[in-house]
Amino acid sequence: MKVKKTPPIEVIDIYKSFKNNVVLDGISFEMKEGEIYSLVGLNGIGKTTIIKIILGLLSQDKGEIRIFGNINTNMESKQNVTYLPEKFMPSHLLKGHEFLSIACGYYGQHYNKAKAEELCVELGFDPRALNKRVSSYSKGMGQKLGLISVFLSKSKLLILDEPMTGLDPSARIYLKKMLKEYKQEGSSIFFTSHILADIEEICDRISVLHDGKLHYEGTVTKFISSYKSKSLEESFLRAIEFTTNNKKSA
Repeated sequence: MKVKKTPPIEVIDIYKSFKNNVVLDGISFEMKEGEIYSLVGLNGIGKTTIIKIILGLLSQDKGEIRIFGNINTNMESKQNVTYLPEKFMPSHLLKGHEFLSIACGYYGQHYNKAKAEELCVELGFDPRALNKRVSSYSKGMGQKLGLISVFLSKSKLLILDEPMTGLDPSARIYLKKMLKEYKQEGSSIFFTSHILADIEEICDRISVLHDGKLHYEGTVTKFISSYKSKSLEESFLRAIEFTTNNKKSA
């Protein structure tokens, strides 16, 4: 008898409003262990709100979140999770190596300087910059330093909000490769991105969020075929257009 694995993330009937604005209206989805999963939607539609609720940084009005079977507000749920927010920039007072060492310690990992420098090279980040203070870094360098800390954490679940932000094309290509390799090691990755081509390339499954509701959950291939399109971008636009037209005629 095959034992069912505990889902990394379970979102169960979540509602969230800000004043009279309903942002999440009964959202439910379940992430499988060992997959790359993405939430797809327009900017400002509630993707970051869902991430904050999953992490316990924001409370929902109704519903339940579980991380590896634990209620998301329990400390046990945080033990195997690493989160990287959008537009990340660590303390300007720290040097790169200092930040990575502190980050590794937070996750109970020994700081592997050689591995950190190897990751730097992959992301097009000069390893010598790790000896400099973060105050001298550009926005893109700060984002790359955050991504390096994510991979050094060795967490079973990565939650990344717009991880491609501030990255040059070369770094984006290598990041996608690194995410796929991290998944192959047995971990799970949940991320948001407005770059639909990246999602189409690396995601196993997606959820499509619009007007507070999920309009699809499943594989990218099935979503594209259901709209008889050639790409995720084209299918997404058709899905949004279809939803908007139905709302107007209701």
